Amino acid sequence: MKISLITPARKQSRTGNRTTAVRWARILRDLGHRVEVATEYDATPADLMIALHAWRSAASIRAFRARHPEHPLIVGMAGTDIYRFQQTDPAVTLGSMAMANRLVGLHDLVAEAIPEAMRGKLRLIYQSVPPLPHRLPPLRNVFEVLVIGHLREEKDPLRAALAACALPETSRIRVVHLGMAHDTQWSDAARAEMAENPRYRWRGEVPGWAVRRALARAPLMVLSSIMEGGANVVSEALVAGVPILASGIAGSIGLLGRDYAGYFPVGDTQKLSALLHRAETDPAFLDALRQHCAARAPLFAPERERDAWQALLHEVSDAARLVPVDRSAA
Repeated sequence: MKISLITPARKQSRTGNRTTAVRWARILRDLGHRVEVATEYDATPADLMIALHAWRSAASIRAFRARHPEHPLIVGMAGTDIYRFQQTDPAVTLGSMAMANRLVGLHDLVAEAIPEAMRGKLRLIYQSVPPLPHRLPPLRNVFEVLVIGHLREEKDPLRAALAACALPETSRIRVVHLGMAHDTQWSDAARAEMAENPRYRWRGEVPGWAVRRALARAPLMVLSSIMEGGANVVSEALVAGVPILASGIAGSIGLLGRDYAGYFPVGDTQKLSALLHRAETDPAFLDALRQHCAARAPLFAPERERDAWQALLHEVSDAARLVPVDRSAA
């Protein structure tokens, strides 16, 4: 089958959307399909379209549906689709969702955030990560806390740095942030924070091997996002054996589970600081987080994601079983 895979992220980008698209393309090719990855649909004939992002890929979705009204269309729901654009631009976002035969969500709570009429189309596919070969010894003189992600508003990227400032002087915590700044305003803010905060180090964008090496030795990670559609970095941390302190948003709860003890309210510096202090000083608490995360790690095995995609492609290829779609929006 020839598949057109659309992502709004450019080829050189290291954003989550591009990472997801590259991984999906690899899985689909391993399943024996021909896959063309592009940022927009150029009317090239295809048996199937998979569009990552309902709102940003809306033009491609409309063009494909108009050109191939009977061919299956799968739309991958991004966090901004689910938690922003459904509300700010419902005509475009819900229009893309209506034209899709299936929707792909990346965490357990997506169904609760989309219209009831769309839920029958939704399929959950966890983002997978290959296992690390082994753990590395942690740093001796510091308790390293990783923040992995681009510096932009949705990530609330300096929250861990601010929380570290409130720790006791005896704390050995050092926050190490890996990720590119979205713009100069964020890079200036990160540099200013480093100048004033001895517990914070921003390393900027680093290659994948450096991220994996950091995860292999870190005892803890913080994910302070305001919104997420199912962050791949959660999968990476869990598979690497790194427990997470996460803001209590649906995108993280849907990956880590409702009963996890490592949540703090969005933007709550004081609560995050208290959790950081407890993780550093209470071995039983940190071990409980680690055990919970280890129990979730098998959800993100590569073979599980591959099997989920194979099942979905078989499903949409059977025209008799397709959920009816609204082609009038095209």
